[in-house]
Amino acid sequence: VKMRNHTPVTEFLLMGIPHTQGLEHALFVFFLTFYLLTLVGNLLILLATLTSSNLHTPMYFFLGNLSVFDIFFPSVSSPKMMLYLLGQSRTISYQGCACQLFFYHFLGCTECFLYTVMAYDRFAAICHPLRYTAIMNPRVCAILTLSTWMGSSVHASVLTFLVFKLPYCGPKEVGNFFCDIPVVLSLACADTSLAHRVSVTNVGVVALLCFLLVLTSYTRIIISILRISSSEGRHRAFSTCSAHLTSVLLFYGPVVLIYLRPASSSWLDSMVQVLNNIVNPSLNPLIYSLRNKDVKLALRKALIQGVRTSGV
Repeated sequence: VKMRNHTPVTEFLLMGIPHTQGLEHALFVFFLTFYLLTLVGNLLILLATLTSSNLHTPMYFFLGNLSVFDIFFPSVSSPKMMLYLLGQSRTISYQGCACQLFFYHFLGCTECFLYTVMAYDRFAAICHPLRYTAIMNPRVCAILTLSTWMGSSVHASVLTFLVFKLPYCGPKEVGNFFCDIPVVLSLACADTSLAHRVSVTNVGVVALLCFLLVLTSYTRIIISILRISSSEGRHRAFSTCSAHLTSVLLFYGPVVLIYLRPASSSWLDSMVQVLNNIVNPSLNPLIYSLRNKDVKLALRKALIQGVRTSGV
């Protein structure tokens, strides 16, 4: 058990990405660019799914949900990061740190669940096309969406409670650009073994279970696609899944880099989290719009209608 001076910490100091001193302006441009790309890209996807009646299907309903969470996910860490890169204070309040940790895991877990639900949706569409509308009816879609939100809320609440029920009495330097479990736990002045074990198990079980369900869905999908006699039919079936599969690989890639490496590196961990928090949310709109004719057509119509309305 670590014993330190028991003066409660009321704020933390975000130290940023390790070994990047002197690169503040370049990092600011990098973060701002990807943050704006994320906001604009996901807002356009959301606009397309809301305005086009052709996209009022379960697949695009979940894509719209994903766009909402891709807007909020980088917003957990990017605005504060950009402020102190411009010379503002690096301090974050105790409550602000707890909020960052909660929303990071709430949004990350929800996204993980959403990818799993989207894989099930593709499984139902390709493996059971005649029963698809009955399987994925509006009531089922609403229940699945609410379940992802509620499950993620419980997951994030448990993790946040375990981390912040511990006493913090100094030091207060958070060795990253936002508050996450490993860097915050290292500052606690009490035994962190229980919180560490539960958090690793919780995050690991959720990620592994979701990944196995996605893998099961796509195994069944691939088997069904290979049974299609025409090459055109196989190509059409695969094209409906390729964008989602690309997003899943980009989502789980950073998770694998963090959890399957034998040794930890603070710099590499920060780089992986930049990829996961900042870069990936900006790529999803490109993946889904560039590889999907329906989305591109809906976006074109929405933008043309917007230009005509503004010109009136």
